[in-house]
Amino acid sequence: MRKLPLADRQVPVIGQGTWRMGEDRGRRQQEIAALRMGIDLGMTLIDTAEMYGEGGAEEVVGQAISGRRDEVFLVSKAYPHNASAKGLPLACERSLKRLGCEVIDLYLLHWRGQHPLAETVEAFERLRQDGKIRRWGVSNFDVMDLDELGTPACASNQVLYNLESRGIEFDLLPICQQLRMPIMAYCPIGQGGALLAEPALQQVAQRHGVTTAQVALAWLLRQEGVLVIPKAVHPEHVRLNAQACELQLQAEDLQTLDLAFPAPRRKQHLEMV
Repeated sequence: MRKLPLADRQVPVIGQGTWRMGEDRGRRQQEIAALRMGIDLGMTLIDTAEMYGEGGAEEVVGQAISGRRDEVFLVSKAYPHNASAKGLPLACERSLKRLGCEVIDLYLLHWRGQHPLAETVEAFERLRQDGKIRRWGVSNFDVMDLDELGTPACASNQVLYNLESRGIEFDLLPICQQLRMPIMAYCPIGQGGALLAEPALQQVAQRHGVTTAQVALAWLLRQEGVLVIPKAVHPEHVRLNAQACELQLQAEDLQTLDLAFPAPRRKQHLEMV
């Protein structure tokens, strides 16, 4: 699988998301198996957060990577209300306990909250110096947020990005590319399945003999400095996600998709989920 540099490591451009995992104990073994299968297929970046299932997703990840920690690039995120000088170390310790490991490779601020960014950055740096995290970054930060952050130490920005939500292409994506700050695209195939039923996606998928989800992922991966973190629990979906990096869209495909999902022509408010 193709890789890109992130937080001093080379990581796969297709990782694994865990939003909505850990909410139903009856599905836990299926979720663990899916993540392990994804690791086997090269999707060794796993993204989670203390918010997901109120820690349940981190527990699932912890079980999935048990005995395989060295194979995985682990990303987790802290609630904004925990992003204070006192709160962030405590949140990090709770996450580490649920994950069953000693260090998080990339620790993100999930979105902006009430605590000053300078205080959060100082807490991140203290965690890094203490060996609790290797690097830190942000999520759901727009251009003005990054300007205020104003530090090259930020390793990544995780944002909503898919064919239906292209607003970041106007300014945020080019700026992150200029800063060599990888974008982690969450919800890369949309939500609820509506995007995958769009005729334009179906047309391109039929042209290549692939699924619409694979087209949606390949469309994102054509961009420099972008990686995707789709979530999958069904084994076939895990396998198809891993294969999406092999799909090379042609100019005709991109034109078809641009007509159905036009690129932004002006600044748009940063979308969040």
